[in-house]
Amino acid sequence: MTGAASGDDRPVAIVTGASRGIGSGIARALIERGDRVCVTARGADTLAEVVAALGGPEHAIGVAGKAHDPAHQDAAIAATLEAFGRVDMLVNNAGINPVYGPLLDLDLDAARKIMEVNLLAALGWTQRVHKAWMGEHGGAIVNVSSLAGVRPAVGIGFYGVSKAALSHLTAQLASELGPRVRVNGVAPAVVKTRFATALYEGREDEVAAAYPMARLGVPADVAGAVAFLLSEQASWITGQTLLVDGGVSLAGGVG
Repeated sequence: MTGAASGDDRPVAIVTGASRGIGSGIARALIERGDRVCVTARGADTLAEVVAALGGPEHAIGVAGKAHDPAHQDAAIAATLEAFGRVDMLVNNAGINPVYGPLLDLDLDAARKIMEVNLLAALGWTQRVHKAWMGEHGGAIVNVSSLAGVRPAVGIGFYGVSKAALSHLTAQLASELGPRVRVNGVAPAVVKTRFATALYEGREDEVAAAYPMARLGVPADVAGAVAFLLSEQASWITGQTLLVDGGVSLAGGVG
């Protein structure tokens, strides 16, 4: 194990869905405070660019694959241990929403895929990371949920259902894995990423007008909250899903 052999005790995180947007922002926030990261996503070329931007293999590695694939999960964890000698933190950020519209029109195969990627993958990563490192050494996990999982959202209803389940999974895992492992979540409202483009493109000012903070989120807003929840400053916080929403939920909205 390279990390173990070198005596480098800087904390190490795996961040899924980190080729762009919120995941990339989280990885950068962790690197900037001195942590090391393994970033995962489907595209190897894009991941290579992310790793280079994060400072190269001394600070980051990338492992390409599908977040819900158990073989990919095992490969990423093994590569992280080989490169850095430890896995202290896990951020389950990967998620999909391939459909838009009312639930009565929802293709159930699409619904099953959403649950597989947005919910079951997070559980699979947690099981494997716990077995490989955290069960013995402790650690912290953050699941990226959504404000759509807190209250109904037009057009992305089943995505919200999957994220509501993820928030409940967060609380359940926190109950089962304490005190050695803390598990928390964040629930962002609309963040300006390619993933969320359909929710604000061409009407950003109109959407932002509903937010007390008078703007939409950016990846750094979520990254800061995640970095805090993974830190020792949050050592007495577990089982919580923190709204990161610019205040939009105060008026009952989802952005």
